[in-house]
Amino acid sequence: MCSKLQISTIGLSSLILLSAPAIAEIPITRIQDLPKTSNQAHELLAQSEKFEAPEEELIITEKKKDKPTATPVYKVNQEDIKKQGSRSVSEVLKNQPGFTVNDTGFAADIHTGGSYRGATINQSVYLLNGRSIGTNGNLYHGNIDLNSIPTSTIDRIELSSGSASTLYGSEAFGGVINIITKPGSQTPKLTLGVTLGSFGQQNYRVGYAGFAKGLDYAFGYEQGRADNNYDVPVGAANRGPNGKLFNGDTATNAYYARISAALDPLNTLTFDATKITSQKGLIYFGFPLQNDRLDHDAYNIGLNLRSELAKDSILNTTIGYNRDYFNTYGPTGSSFYRTGDLDSKAFTFRLDHDWQISKGVKLRWGTDVRNESLNSTANSNNPLVSAFNGKVDQSRFLPSLFALGTIDLGSNIQAELGLRQNFTDRAGSALNPSLGLNWSATKAFNLRGSWVSVRRLPGLDQLYAYDTVHGWLPNDQLKPEFGSSWTIGADLKLNDKFTGQLTYFGSSLNDRIATQSLGIGQPSKWQNIGLVNTNGLEFALQYQITPEWRTFLNYTYTDARIATGADTGRQLSQIPFSVAQFGLGYDHRGWKVNLLNNYYSGSRRSLFLNSGDTADSYSPSWLNVDLNARVPLTPQVGMTFYVQNLFGGTYEKTNRIYEPSTTFRVALDAEF
Repeated sequence: MCSKLQISTIGLSSLILLSAPAIAEIPITRIQDLPKTSNQAHELLAQSEKFEAPEEELIITEKKKDKPTATPVYKVNQEDIKKQGSRSVSEVLKNQPGFTVNDTGFAADIHTGGSYRGATINQSVYLLNGRSIGTNGNLYHGNIDLNSIPTSTIDRIELSSGSASTLYGSEAFGGVINIITKPGSQTPKLTLGVTLGSFGQQNYRVGYAGFAKGLDYAFGYEQGRADNNYDVPVGAANRGPNGKLFNGDTATNAYYARISAALDPLNTLTFDATKITSQKGLIYFGFPLQNDRLDHDAYNIGLNLRSELAKDSILNTTIGYNRDYFNTYGPTGSSFYRTGDLDSKAFTFRLDHDWQISKGVKLRWGTDVRNESLNSTANSNNPLVSAFNGKVDQSRFLPSLFALGTIDLGSNIQAELGLRQNFTDRAGSALNPSLGLNWSATKAFNLRGSWVSVRRLPGLDQLYAYDTVHGWLPNDQLKPEFGSSWTIGADLKLNDKFTGQLTYFGSSLNDRIATQSLGIGQPSKWQNIGLVNTNGLEFALQYQITPEWRTFLNYTYTDARIATGADTGRQLSQIPFSVAQFGLGYDHRGWKVNLLNNYYSGSRRSLFLNSGDTADSYSPSWLNVDLNARVPLTPQVGMTFYVQNLFGGTYEKTNRIYEPSTTFRVALDAEF
């Protein structure tokens, strides 16, 4: 299944969480957890500056009256992100239980290849401050470029599943990922940072947070670039005549703002905006000397009104606008040239009411309204495909209703019952229920389980737009993917120093959408090709050895088998059976040292095979080791050194895409 084990590194993407992923008591964004007013938020922030409790203590004290949910919720806060040194969302997610990201770090482009419990990026829900940012786009792999979202703008990331799909979208086969940007601060804070490293790595960032005239605010900017012209072996994708990676350069600019105002003691208005632009080369799993370029512009704007209707009744009203513009262009071979545009927009409205009806009964209900549109252009001067040149202008209206009830069945048993009714103007309506059960057997041991019905509509591009890069034809007869996903698990907390989570997960996906060749010498076309059954196991263990020393171990096994068609019995391509992370960290008075290890079992190649490979060939497994250390120069300034791929040697991080040998980075950060 996998060939020889290689010792190497994945660079910063292998820097794993050195703090325990918390088990949240309420799925994703719990309304009651938000401060009632902006002034209360300032008070909480001021208190947090005076005392920073260890995460284990936060797990104990945060909302004691609530029981854990029926599925685990993993949280990554800003301090965790700093410890792991991750520069992008893909590098953060790669190290979470249940998550796999094939291509991140050096020269990673839009082909992230991320999967959450065996489900692709399009089969999970991605949120920014509780608003959807997924476009469901597939051409040029234009859904979400996780490699272009920098971590400097992020306050925390939360991963959930189960009933979260009732609240945020029935397409959450894998789960829901909520990215939350930095809030304002009562005490003014200026943060600065610069990073330089191997192969032209440069990163510059600035942020400011404060409070003035009843407003708390945060602003930030980050610029990054890298040449990524490192040596790659024979057989690697985009290996140039000089033996170095070709067309692997990247450049990214990111801007964000968040402003919050207390209109009165019961109402708080918050505005946030994010803009990301990137330019990079494309390296698609083995195209020989691919020249295609990708320009990406993403915007997300949101306005939220939080209203306290009563002591146990909170209403959130949110409007949002999301846009992703992808432009890919380049020569095909030596004779022809192609270009393609994919412009996706979405206007959203959400009404979310969280109501404690009685002591043991809670209801969260509301409506999601989404209007999606797609403008796409395909153009090639190759006469063999010129018939597909043209423009696409399509849209659809997607309203939905949701309700999630949480009921205490006893002093230590809690049930979740959810319904989400989805309406569409083209693919009919669907009712998707969810169930969850949690039993707190003892203070140290908790059992949980969940089941949810899931459904994902085809992307507008899959239905109507031609892909000039891959030659994929649209299919306006596609049916929605549908099925179920489920989890069963246990949480263990022996004491404040040792915690663990164990989860079995599974899903059954019918009418899976993928491209399929129309015959020898013919292009591929989007088709409903059959059934995929996924079963897996994930666990996360954390141990605070002493106040200064901490260790952790994560492991995920994913068996995602094709159940129908010519590939029956085969693992889905690019999804490894096993990934694992292990880390040991020291943190005392600003001095920090982290030793981090990442294991990847290899994945089925399927696409662009090397000579002698078959459809059942796997990329080699690998184990990497990274080391980073921070030295405090003053109470406000520190310097961090990174050594990536500690044992040297290149390795194949995914199909024919390689990570360089040992690399170095040095970062200087300051906060005033």
